[in-house]
Amino acid sequence: MAAGAGAACALLLVVDPNQPGSLLPPCPLYALTGIQCPACGSTRMVHALLHGDLAAAWHFNAVMLVAGLPLLAWLWWRWFRASRAGLPTPPLPRRVGAPVVALAVAWTLARNLVA
Repeated sequence: MAAGAGAACALLLVVDPNQPGSLLPPCPLYALTGIQCPACGSTRMVHALLHGDLAAAWHFNAVMLVAGLPLLAWLWWRWFRASRAGLPTPPLPRRVGAPVVALAVAWTLARNLVA
């Protein structure tokens, strides 16, 4: 898992997803419908972060930057801790899942209706 994340980051260091005709494809939902999903802009956000541009990362996907990356780190830590103990990863508690879904829906509505 770490090797895959590292390879993806290495690719984003050298490939700019902002350039027309980039090696990286656009979001399929946005390309087909013009609707931005909650994760739209995340590839460009990570590219900006890897190049030290926090303002651009915020512009591309503020919610994923503030909530998504910490959540991803926490999920990875849960998986890592369980796998080191030889146990399956415990199910996600409802007190985490419901707010994540609510935030994703609210962010989708906000970025598509307000913009």
